[in-house]
Amino acid sequence: MSKLAITYAALAAIATVVNIAAQDISLRLYSGAFSIFASVAVGTIAGLAAKYVLDKKYIFSFKPRSAAHDVQTFIAYAAMGLVTTAIFWSFEFGFDQIFHTKEARFLGAVIGLAIGYVSKYMLDRKFVFGGAKSEQ
Repeated sequence: MSKLAITYAALAAIATVVNIAAQDISLRLYSGAFSIFASVAVGTIAGLAAKYVLDKKYIFSFKPRSAAHDVQTFIAYAAMGLVTTAIFWSFEFGFDQIFHTKEARFLGAVIGLAIGYVSKYMLDRKFVFGGAKSEQ
């Protein structure tokens, strides 16, 4: 296994922990209507932000030209995440519907995130950070 693959897996694990922790905190703070959906949304946003910061620095060595360029890049990064988010949410909500426990839902999230992150790397490499190293 290459150093890049190991690094990517470690950073994906960190972003996964951020996502699940944010979901758990959200559920502890709010348990009303749509609390599960709200927690998944909160976790998704937290995990996305963490993963972007980690990927741009440690995987793609990306240095934006300006704050505006960084925002543009983040928007492209988030857009590439729409398909992978659908994968992750399908697993998380699927496990919730089948098993009806928070632990099973989180296990579904971890499985979905792992599958999604493999796809996301390929999308990000091609469509988001493809020219990043040549721009420095």
